[in-house]
Amino acid sequence: MGVPGRISVSGEPLAFDEIVAVARGGAGVELSPAALEAVAEGRAHVDALAASPVPAYGISTGFGALATRHIAPALRAQLQRSLIRSHAAGSGPEVEREVVRAMMLLRLRTLATGRTGVRPETTRAYAAMLDAGLTPVVHEYGSLGCSGDLAPLSHVALALMGEGYVRDASGERLESAHALKLAGLAPVELAEKEGLALINGTDGMLGMLVLAIHDLTRLLRTADLSAAMSVEALLGTDRVFADDLQALRPHPGQAAAAANMRALLAGSPIMESHRDESCTRVQDAYSLRCAPQVAGAARDTVAHAALVASRELASAVDNPVVLPDGRVESNGNFHGAPVAYVLDFLAIAAADVASIAERRTDRMLDVARSHGLPAFLAHDPGVDSGHMIAQYTQAGIVSEMKRLAVPASADSIPSSAMQEDHVSMGWSAARKLRRSVEGLRQVLAVEILTAARALDLRAPHAPAPATGAVLAEVRRAVPGPGPDRHLAPEIEAVGRLIADGTLLAAAESVTGPLA
Repeated sequence: MGVPGRISVSGEPLAFDEIVAVARGGAGVELSPAALEAVAEGRAHVDALAASPVPAYGISTGFGALATRHIAPALRAQLQRSLIRSHAAGSGPEVEREVVRAMMLLRLRTLATGRTGVRPETTRAYAAMLDAGLTPVVHEYGSLGCSGDLAPLSHVALALMGEGYVRDASGERLESAHALKLAGLAPVELAEKEGLALINGTDGMLGMLVLAIHDLTRLLRTADLSAAMSVEALLGTDRVFADDLQALRPHPGQAAAAANMRALLAGSPIMESHRDESCTRVQDAYSLRCAPQVAGAARDTVAHAALVASRELASAVDNPVVLPDGRVESNGNFHGAPVAYVLDFLAIAAADVASIAERRTDRMLDVARSHGLPAFLAHDPGVDSGHMIAQYTQAGIVSEMKRLAVPASADSIPSSAMQEDHVSMGWSAARKLRRSVEGLRQVLAVEILTAARALDLRAPHAPAPATGAVLAEVRRAVPGPGPDRHLAPEIEAVGRLIADGTLLAAAESVTGPLA
């Protein structure tokens, strides 16, 4: 049993929620007794090889293209220091605290498997730094995603050695040695193999993948909500979302999205107001009719990404790796291709969900296609511009998201004198996905803000109970229709309601849990 509010790290796979709790929630960590026992067993094998006259890669040799040099015992501590110092070569803006904490937790989990050969005291020190809320300063650029996230993880290892910089739990930037002292911790002098063990992993890109999956799971349910509000506001039909029609194409994500939209639109007086035979429209535009197909495909992509992430979370990625029988073997498991691919897939999916949302927003603003709504939803069109420029903002974000959807994993650039001649670029794929996820949140915020205004303008017809509950939450933060006012704070306010789950909770208070 772990201490309440802390995550026990045992070497077994961590749950997504545990990773988010440590990364974002500031939860502490502790090593299980089983983990420390496994670490000690793995270290015994490394110590035996270190004492042998036969060279062993990463233990008594140099690294990468310099692996042919045998290193004398007296120089091996210097070898480890030099490795970390030289590889802590990142540049650019600081990486977010949540990313660094996720990366540290995942590296700690791999250390706890006993397959990396680190000492128990080094593992304890790594856990203590994370538990104390000390977050090493890591930079945007430096990782090629092979061998793992070398530069980002090296900045963490540098802090463990008492060098470089960290931010404490309050966010203050401190020299690492000083921060460790304030926390009652001592710098670590690395022994054989430990430098490689601390930096040879996919933990940075994997941490960002887990965080993105967590965010997209909520955002795709929000996309169903925004689509339902837009269909309602545009006097669209919900017949196309019927279960028997969706079952003709049995993709699970599509079925879930359509079920959500049916639940959200159930009992809508607006929908009932145009069901009679006088309604001559045969079918809605694709952006309305095909909403479950697009959001559903994105859901299935997230499900695939989660499967890949779960496999990676069960992995022990290092090079060389310590096997249970005592062998220490070189391998290529650090290559980030499996993670990089799904990071790129998610950026494609996010861009498409944002793109279809922008089209629905534009339709509500166009007097020729909005079925009776005022131009741009303006109070006095011509004097007022309404939501005209909010759609420009969406368009700008969507255009950027399309650029971010260009795969990083299709790129490779050789390094280390052609020893590392094919790399994954998984870190780069993860960095651009983070921007894409945030872009999707902003695009959905504009759609919901616009659809809320359009629903108000459909009075006296009322929205469905579920969409009405969402509209009420929006109106607690943002006033209803009226003359033009500063729009940016309103977009930001709705974005916050999406991010903290308020709008989904409002809808689910009527529908029950959405899929």
